[in-house]
Amino acid sequence: MIVLGIESSCDETGVAVVKDGTKILSNLVASSLKLHSRHGGVVPEIASRIQLESIAGLFAQALNEAKIKAGQIDLVAVTTHPGLPGSLIVGVSFAKALALALGKPLLGINHIHSHIYANLLGNNKAKLPAAALVVSGGHTSLFYIKDFSDIRVLGQTRDDACGEAFDKVAKIMGLGYPGGPLIEKIAKDGDRHKIKFACSGTDGELDFSFSGIKTAVLYYFKDKKPSLKLKKDLAASFQESAVNVLVRKSLLACKKKKVKNLLIGGGVAANRTLRQKFTQAAKEQGIKCFFPEINLCMDNAAMVAGFAGALYKRGVRNDLNLNM
Repeated sequence: MIVLGIESSCDETGVAVVKDGTKILSNLVASSLKLHSRHGGVVPEIASRIQLESIAGLFAQALNEAKIKAGQIDLVAVTTHPGLPGSLIVGVSFAKALALALGKPLLGINHIHSHIYANLLGNNKAKLPAAALVVSGGHTSLFYIKDFSDIRVLGQTRDDACGEAFDKVAKIMGLGYPGGPLIEKIAKDGDRHKIKFACSGTDGELDFSFSGIKTAVLYYFKDKKPSLKLKKDLAASFQESAVNVLVRKSLLACKKKKVKNLLIGGGVAANRTLRQKFTQAAKEQGIKCFFPEINLCMDNAAMVAGFAGALYKRGVRNDLNLNM
């Protein structure tokens, strides 16, 4: 089965072709990140305009790279939620038009769930049932997955997403945007035990809160004389605390649901410190921890296409009335 995937939930425009749910034939992403960086965050109007300009060209390039003709597509899949409305409508409109023109079925996909499915792309040996963590700039959620057509929320952030906190801490220290890679870079030379931070408690034991730690960093930083060493220690200490709470609650979810597999997805899952800590802690508890390849942690259309193929085989259907 050949699935064409379209992803336009935020500032990236992605088009991919995936065969049989796991084999990536092409996976193209056009980003408008540089245009947003000067503003310190994503500007929705800029994102949607760039997506409108680039999606048709990416589609043609994706087919060429996959070495297929449009008529060979068996299913058109597109992200429908969650995301920026102006960006989503670009992808959904293009997908509808394409499905209608080709006479092919159409399937709408949950962006967050597709980040989990990214673990099954390529040669990854992820197994179900499993607990899953999606951690990104807009989302921090824990799930129980019995089957990819049966995904249940166990916990989620009650304020800032983890990636959002990384962005804001980077902004506080004047590092730039996006904050995750910048924090990770300078944290390598910092003392992660220098400053003690803690994430706020939550009523739900599997929920998260990152607004408190972000505010703690702000007050700590403004009362000190800025220096490169301070920034390195601050970045390392913040990253240590944020990652530790992700690890602790994810492993608790595995324990509560009595599963031995943990799937991690989302942009923050590209953080190497996070990957190392999860791998070590999971091994100590006899849990197998899985991550997508680094490039598949970011928003991309291959995860949309792969997930859609899995759902379609399980009888999930949409039509041209598909909405966001």
